[in-house]
Amino acid sequence: MGRLFLLRHGQTEWSQNGRHTGRTDIPLTERGRELAAAAAPTLAALRPDAPPPVRVLSSPRRRARETAELAGLRVDAVDERLHEWDYGDYEGLTTPQIRETVPDWTVWTHPCPHGEDAAAVGARADAVLADVRPWLAEGDVVLVGHGHFSRVLIARWIGLPATGGVHIAMDPAAWAVLGDERGVPRLDAVNLVVPS
Repeated sequence: MGRLFLLRHGQTEWSQNGRHTGRTDIPLTERGRELAAAAAPTLAALRPDAPPPVRVLSSPRRRARETAELAGLRVDAVDERLHEWDYGDYEGLTTPQIRETVPDWTVWTHPCPHGEDAAAVGARADAVLADVRPWLAEGDVVLVGHGHFSRVLIARWIGLPATGGVHIAMDPAAWAVLGDERGVPRLDAVNLVVPS
């Protein structure tokens, strides 16, 4: 059985500043481009002498597609379901800004008005994973996407609720590796990045 590799997009101006970036389609920073390019040798080290992945899917957002290209990945398809959490009215705001009106707010515990809640994001992640699992019988699969959504994918893979993603880190241009042990989903690695 193959493994599922998740790659978060490289740094953007908003990710650098802690602004929630869901629908807004912004480019990578120069540092983000460097990190994305550095993701290629990391993947090669994680998959020594392995054949190419059987499938590479990307979020439709420019920052994810550009990261995939810089990481040397050939994207087979853009999958709209890989987009980041929809933050609704909180798009472009930082957590401290949101907490000015909603004390103790986190994306994991509170709704995003006119956006998605954890249950909706978890259902989307479950649908992606259900479609990916048959390909893993043929080899490795790569999904290129975003921080919060990748954390939900990881949580759902190992049987946690979507809100369990709060316990997982995914820095810009980081890899996570999801495996299997005798039919039981397993977390093989998380938040693998090239040191700055």
